[in-house]
Amino acid sequence: MSIDRMQLLKERLAPLAPTFLDVIDESHLHAGHEGSKSGASHFRLIIWTEQFNGLSTLARHRLVYDRVHDLMPYPIHALAIVAKNNS
Repeated sequence: MSIDRMQLLKERLAPLAPTFLDVIDESHLHAGHEGSKSGASHFRLIIWTEQFNGLSTLARHRLVYDRVHDLMPYPIHALAIVAKNNS
């Protein structure tokens, strides 16, 4: 099931034209956590894109969350983000 969620994340983030994108399922690290009890997933996202150039970390994260906000808190409970520009 998390593979489908990973693919969904990748599809949602595609408009940001990432030059690098890695979605890591960390759900197993949160077994028993309140959010995972409902079957929601925890992911770490590493994304690089020119669209982040000149933006603060907060603004970069907002761009990511704008693309995936409707997936939270279910089917994705948590998303750790590493967002870098291409420079």
